[in-house]
Amino acid sequence: MLGFIAGGGLEAASGSVLSVGLGLVAATTWGGSDFAGGFGARRSPALLIVAAGHVVTLAVLLAICGFGHFPVPHRTEFVEGAIGGLEGALALAAFYRALAMGAMGLTAALTGLLTALVPVLYGLGSDGLPSPVAAAGLLLGCLAIWLIAHAPGDGNPGHDTPRAALMLGAISGVGFGVQLILLKLASNGGVLWALTSARIGGVLGVLAILWFSRLRRQQRSGTSRVWSGFWWIGIVAGGLDTVGNLAYTLAARNGRLDVAATVSSLYPGFTILLAAMIVRERPTGRQTAGMAVALASVVLLSL
Repeated sequence: MLGFIAGGGLEAASGSVLSVGLGLVAATTWGGSDFAGGFGARRSPALLIVAAGHVVTLAVLLAICGFGHFPVPHRTEFVEGAIGGLEGALALAAFYRALAMGAMGLTAALTGLLTALVPVLYGLGSDGLPSPVAAAGLLLGCLAIWLIAHAPGDGNPGHDTPRAALMLGAISGVGFGVQLILLKLASNGGVLWALTSARIGGVLGVLAILWFSRLRRQQRSGTSRVWSGFWWIGIVAGGLDTVGNLAYTLAARNGRLDVAATVSSLYPGFTILLAAMIVRERPTGRQTAGMAVALASVVLLSL
């Protein structure tokens, strides 16, 4: 079974339904990862949670690849994965910084939209134009991402959003989108090794960010509570993120990149659903409409 996954051997069963299904698995687990990380960030620095998840899942992936005796990919695929992980970590830091500057709703919506749009544009060039029905599904998917992610704050988001925050949000969205492209390219050398090389780059990136962010100041202000619970929540968030990466990579290998990226990028909707069920945070009318549009998008992309 591991060998089947490692090589991405689902071609015999490939098709739009399979790709959309795997994309939904990715969206579900990524949404769960974001919920777990956001919940844990209420008491521990978010980057510490990300670092814990990255380190532990890297150890697991290396053990699986080692004990499974999966052949190491060529240097090109390995570097593609590592670069994707590294720039993805830097994009994450830019995203956190953008959110900290205010007007989270518009910034998050811009980031989410570009995360899907970049691989969609790449996929149109590499895979050709989709069918009219699939094109309609892609457009609805992008609209759904914007509606779900954009949650206006108390003020006027259009005027309260600093230009620097929008720039950082755009940079992080492009970075996340490029990471999705590089994961697909790296999977030509094996899916599990693509995830592993990406995690290696991600760990290096996160550790570098932690070094330069000087989190010791937060440690002094937060005492031992900062360090008390971030490991277990990091493991949960990192594990779900890794499963999502696996599902997305399989979806991209066995279907169109634009379809896999769009469906997977609907993950904020699952974060909102978890927040509604677990911590009783009600979605806005706009977000509810976005989830309805997302459902229509999934149906069209499955045809």
